[in-house]
Amino acid sequence: MLKLKLILFLFLPALLFSQNGKFTAEKLKQDLTTFRQIREKANSGIYKYRTKKQIDSIYSWAFTQLKKPKDIIGFYKIITKITDFEGSVHNNTTIPDAYKNRYTSEKVFFPFPVKLIDNKTIINFKNDEIPLGSQIYSINGISINKIVRSFYKYYTTDGFNTSGKSIGINAAFSRYFEMEYGPKETFLVQYSLPYQTEKLSKNITGISSDERKENFKKRHSFPSDSLFYNKIKNKYSFKVISQNTALLAVHTFAIGGNAEDKEHIAYKKYLDSCFQMLTVHPEIKNLIVDVRNNGGGSDPNDLVTFSYLTQKTYRENTSAYINFQKIPFVKYFVFEETEAAKKLEEINDFEAELKEEYPILKGKTYPQDVKFNRLLQPDKNNFKGQVYLLISLRVASAGSLFASLVAGKTNAIIIGEETMGGYYGHNGHTPIEYELPNTKIKTQFSIVNLEQDVPKKTKQLFGRGVMPDHEVKQTFDDFMQNKDTQFEYTLKLIEAN
Repeated sequence: MLKLKLILFLFLPALLFSQNGKFTAEKLKQDLTTFRQIREKANSGIYKYRTKKQIDSIYSWAFTQLKKPKDIIGFYKIITKITDFEGSVHNNTTIPDAYKNRYTSEKVFFPFPVKLIDNKTIINFKNDEIPLGSQIYSINGISINKIVRSFYKYYTTDGFNTSGKSIGINAAFSRYFEMEYGPKETFLVQYSLPYQTEKLSKNITGISSDERKENFKKRHSFPSDSLFYNKIKNKYSFKVISQNTALLAVHTFAIGGNAEDKEHIAYKKYLDSCFQMLTVHPEIKNLIVDVRNNGGGSDPNDLVTFSYLTQKTYRENTSAYINFQKIPFVKYFVFEETEAAKKLEEINDFEAELKEEYPILKGKTYPQDVKFNRLLQPDKNNFKGQVYLLISLRVASAGSLFASLVAGKTNAIIIGEETMGGYYGHNGHTPIEYELPNTKIKTQFSIVNLEQDVPKKTKQLFGRGVMPDHEVKQTFDDFMQNKDTQFEYTLKLIEAN
């Protein structure tokens, strides 16, 4: 879901532009109109968190920004603001591929990775210029709070959640800064040293894109957050960590594509063996389930995992629907295939699947057929002890659906931070992508609007992620020492109980 990089204008086809590498206001308004028409017709979540009046308002604002020609970056900022405003972690709008290597050798990027900790922006890299752990107050005279807020639009989250945006900002701070404020060869940084309040200033030199990537790999926090950003090799694990406590870690639900997939079947067998062992060892009364790195994946991995943690029947959702059976605005649709005949086959297959799962128009939408949302049973080896679920800002999509079920339908104790994925529901399952005709900006979203099978809870506000029973964040001291604050807290809580 991380986005953004760029390329010099001179590498782009001249036909994309009017004079000086800018699009005319007319061309931009055409793309903005197309963008809205596509989303109103195809995106079932456009009004999930926003009223029509609110959506009308942001488009009115957007059109007022298009009175003069703009370059693609200026227009992209407007489009991403609308994309983010809708409130879906599966929304993703990207600039054309031709831009993705802009400034490959120029030293124009902020040099150091950062980490947002307790509403502070902290240097997350050992270096000789601004020490690790220093707090940033401003860059080039712009307050750091303003900078961070300006980056929100580049990383989407569900509903009204903003804390989850730190996942994207921590990873792409340098890229976002270049996108938002332009390339800079030097950066005037106002900061204070760790554990001090005196404000200091220093000019530091920009670095290249390759150097930026290498610095991020060498960030101080890598030992504690590597699974947030790296490809996950060991997707799940189980171990007994004390006489009365076991740990199940599921770092992703991208474990095969469906119930018949060999990888999913192997995962199901692994879970069987783990929970069979727990049934014959009743002295293990506590189970820590760690999904803090879980950004999602595919069904039925999330639902199968939940079956071992509940003693009650459950469903994936209470309702789900889409807006269409035939692909609207097909001339702007981004196909996986390139040949005309294969494109037609792709359309036919896709639409046939939609008609099977969402067969009947009711009102203005197509609800999911009940056979695709059957009542599910707990596994015979379900765990009957105390579950402690560890969640984080990274948890989204299938990860947050699983966390929602555990939080809403079991007596589990939830520890950590609000998930970026919604508690009550989200738009997911089926992503589609369109390309705007003039700027060639691409926009992707998921078309299934679903309400998860969870009860209403007082502290679970609409439009927010799964809220922990015990909110536990990494402290600055633990960041400096790369300690696992949440896990250590959980062990102490188990001991106390």
